[in-house]
Amino acid sequence: MHLKSYIFRQVSYLTHPHCTPPLPNLINSKIRNLVQQKQYLEALKFYSQNPNFPISTTKFTFPSLLKACASISNLYYGKTLHATITYMGLQPDPYITTSLIDMYVKCRSLDNAVKVFDELSEGEVCSRDVSVWNSMIDGYFRFDRISEGIGQFCRMQRLDLRPDAYSLSILLGVCDNGILGYKEGKQIHGYVLRNMFDGDPFLDTAIIDMYLSCGMLTNAWYVFDKLGDRSGVVVWNVMIGGFCEKGLWECSLELHSFAKNEGVKFLSASFSTVLSACGSSEDVSFGMQVHCDVIKMGFQSNPYVYTSLLTMYAKCKLVEDAEGIFYQILDKETEVWNAMISAYVNNGRAYDALELYKSMRVNAILSDVFTILNIFSSSSMVGLYDFGRSVHAELIKRPIQNNIAIQSTLLTMYSKCGSSADANLVFSTMEERDVVAFGSMISGFCHNSKFEEALNFFRDMEAHGVKPDSDIMVSVISACSGLENVDLGCEIHGFVVKSGFQLDLFVASSLIDMYSKCGFLDSAEKIFSGMPHKSLVTWNSMISCYCRNGLPEYSIRLFPQILQHGFHPDSVSITSVLGAISSVAALIQGKIVHGYLTRLKVRCDIQVENALIDMYIKCGFLKYAHYIFQNMFRKDLVTWNSMIAGYGSHGECLKAMTLFDCMKSSEIRPDAVTFLCLLSSCNHSGLVEAGQHLFQSMEVEHGIEPKMEHYVNMVDLLGRAGRLDEAYKFVRSMPVEPERSVWLSLLCACRAHRNVELGELAADNLLKLEPSTGSNYVHLLNLYGEAELWDRAANLRASMKEKGLKKQPGCSWIELKNRVDVFLSGDSSSPRTTEIYETLNSLRRNMRKKGDNSVF
Repeated sequence: MHLKSYIFRQVSYLTHPHCTPPLPNLINSKIRNLVQQKQYLEALKFYSQNPNFPISTTKFTFPSLLKACASISNLYYGKTLHATITYMGLQPDPYITTSLIDMYVKCRSLDNAVKVFDELSEGEVCSRDVSVWNSMIDGYFRFDRISEGIGQFCRMQRLDLRPDAYSLSILLGVCDNGILGYKEGKQIHGYVLRNMFDGDPFLDTAIIDMYLSCGMLTNAWYVFDKLGDRSGVVVWNVMIGGFCEKGLWECSLELHSFAKNEGVKFLSASFSTVLSACGSSEDVSFGMQVHCDVIKMGFQSNPYVYTSLLTMYAKCKLVEDAEGIFYQILDKETEVWNAMISAYVNNGRAYDALELYKSMRVNAILSDVFTILNIFSSSSMVGLYDFGRSVHAELIKRPIQNNIAIQSTLLTMYSKCGSSADANLVFSTMEERDVVAFGSMISGFCHNSKFEEALNFFRDMEAHGVKPDSDIMVSVISACSGLENVDLGCEIHGFVVKSGFQLDLFVASSLIDMYSKCGFLDSAEKIFSGMPHKSLVTWNSMISCYCRNGLPEYSIRLFPQILQHGFHPDSVSITSVLGAISSVAALIQGKIVHGYLTRLKVRCDIQVENALIDMYIKCGFLKYAHYIFQNMFRKDLVTWNSMIAGYGSHGECLKAMTLFDCMKSSEIRPDAVTFLCLLSSCNHSGLVEAGQHLFQSMEVEHGIEPKMEHYVNMVDLLGRAGRLDEAYKFVRSMPVEPERSVWLSLLCACRAHRNVELGELAADNLLKLEPSTGSNYVHLLNLYGEAELWDRAANLRASMKEKGLKKQPGCSWIELKNRVDVFLSGDSSSPRTTEIYETLNSLRRNMRKKGDNSVF
């Protein structure tokens, strides 16, 4: 406090002698009690309203006041106290100096903390107090200035100041930052043992935490097992939390059970940690037991505990139970609202998340960074660009808008919603463009198939000296796949190797996917076989790769190897292999996979159920597909489309139409695929008028613009019915230029009905589009043959021979004893070719013998 202000207060007191000032000890005691009760603002108000401060304040009060400033991050008041301390000459007191440094650090003003520390001369008593050094070293570490903190620690030792247990604990806390690691942590552990520091529960806990952070779980367990006293809950919490962070959730749950059996008195943090392990492992049964313990021990009203309970149920997909907890809480803080919004987002219920956010605003609950991040994510999920933009507008006047996480999420939302201009505007206003910001832009452009823009941002990032992370490399590789630019993909592959990302499992899987989409199967196989460690994602990529490149039988053979290598197939694995099975109609293999799902009670998501429906339909078992369809908890557009297509392909057009009506009554809006399935169904059943009505209703009633596939189906529908002139008239009236498939469909119809003149016209247009495709000539050749126009056929055959054109060989497959074999026409590459032809010759001989006997 300034001298002038101090004198003014003294004069004021003298002019009001009736005002008896409180005794200094009572004032100091009151302030300390308020701070101990975490009533920080009240403590500061009580101090400032005392007419006799600072003369009535002892040096023992200032640490409490500085702690209050630190707790509420009130830097301005903290500086005022600092001025008072300087005026009163109390700064040399080590306890006050330590409190000052701690206050400045927690108020995010490290420079002021360093200034306080540097003002101490090495000869002062204060500078010989290890607690002052501990505060400064801890301050450097909190600001990630690790090297400077270590430098101060070394300087302290050079001054013959012996570190205490807290010094060593601070140092152990940064042993996983890249500068200090497991090796240095072990050396500190040795120092602890040599200097008889072991037995300090705080330091033992720090050693265990260091080993867990460095991934040395065996060392952590060894120290824990050797502890003489394990009654303290903190060390159990550290062990449970450490194993949970490393993904060993079962170990965390076992440790919690051991602690419970040993009678450890749990705190709120204990329940929060174990509930996190339950949520991560989706062990809802154990989570419910913990929920019972929470109620028994009276922790159900603790905000940390009920927030953890809510999150646990949400992670276990029990959103209704999470809602039950949420609505039981009477006084909901922002963190609880955030937890429920996050629960909706993570379970794909974006609209519910947005509705809850509206309720939050109605209840005048101030949103924070986490709220906004979830809301922008929800807007991105469902493409509600306008809603996201309105939330952004509300943030303009708040400092929160400058948060880099918020800005990065904004970039993602705008770019995913297809608003490149807004994304670029946000990006241009960012003061700090880190790897997350660039990553948000790149992934957003990839999401909207703007691959060139994504690659341009990748180049800009390199120009700005920002090093990419594995997520960005995955997006860039995805952009190469989208452009089908394998040359650029190879260059990026080279960059990946040089940058050391080749061992990253997600990057390697993306490379496999890129080479797969570009048709470079050998390169994909080389990456897969060269990986020393494979994840489930990698296996999934390779299964998908084989299926995409026309080798579904390889996908089917690869699937069991997932289990052999200790992984459990997920929904992606199942969906991919079912797609491969569907393409070769391998019913036995499909039933095996379905049996695996049922036997192990694997939770089927909607994608898996859709894949099962598709597999049974393509294998000819419509009854099984219908059973799965009827028992599905939730049906999406893909489900309805698959079932409509199934009925249509099996000649059940009327059922397909009925299902279409049911779909509309379920408030599922049809898309272009729905009408493609319906038109195909009419095509199979020869229902021309129904097909024409559906085609007309697409645009008129549902606002769906027909695509080339719809035009092809209409031409085929009219052509099969023999209405060739009508089909040709339809082609001529198309608002877009007919593609190959349209003319090919008309040519096939002409061949079926032997209309040579129109067939030649269709063939002429077809050959103009694809003059070097052999199969196009074959269709016209067959038309001439069936019309007995041998001269024209001979001329066409000669023309094909002159151009070196051949028809692609036919393909067939057979499923026998859990194995699918594929055969190509004229192919002799099978290892059993000799055996196959010998069997065929034997069958021919037997048929001839029987034919001869029948003559007599």
